[in-house]
Parts: sequence; structure tokens; C-alpha cells
Amino acid sequence: MREWAEFDIQGNIAQINTTSSAVRVDIAANYSRKNKESNEWESDPHFNRVTFFGDRGQRVAKFGTGDLIHVRGRVRQSSYEKDGQRIYTVDLIAEDFGRVIKRGGESGSHED
Repeated sequence: MREWAEFDIQGNIAQINTTSSAVRVDIAANYSRKNKESNEWESDPHFNRVTFFGDRGQRVAKFGTGDLIHVRGRVRQSSYEKDGQRIYTVDLIAEDFGRVIKRGGESGSHED
């Protein structure tokens, strides 16, 4: 039996950071929540950092801030030692992605 941990995010690119080994993309997914004081619905963005390796990283690095993208991938939990403390991390590793709408309104595809 196969076991897995996956994620599925659709949101706007907030920032793209390229390193020598990976591309990390901050994606803003907007949720609605009711303001307790005004009783009005308002946007409540949550940011997720997704890591892209290899060809995926090269392709996503060509996208722009504000582009709406859809990303699926795997969740990887790890830990390391720093200054005598154990630090725990959760990494979101992209497996499949595509641009849904380019900033400015052009529709995209999973082939971008």
C-alpha cells in the first residue's frame, strides 16, 4: 500500500526567490472571514512557501508576481540542529503546477 502526504494550493505569486539549488515561491491564498467589529466579510490572505527543484524551478521562475497559479505536491517534514536547539520544518515540494491566469488577465495552462 502506498502512503503519502500531499498539498494542493491555488493562489497568487507574492514573491519568487531563486537559489543555486531551488526556486522558492511564496503563494498568497485568500480566504474570507467575517470582521467581528463591522460584521463585514474581508480578505484574509495566507502565505505558503513552495519549493521547486530542477526543470520545475526554471519554469516557475519565468512566472511573475501576481500570476494566479495552481500547485500540487508533497509535504516533507524534517528537522535539524541549530545552536543546540532542534528546529522542525515542513516543506512543500512542487510536483505539478501551472499558471491559471497571468497577471493582466491572460489564461494559462499546465504547460506554461
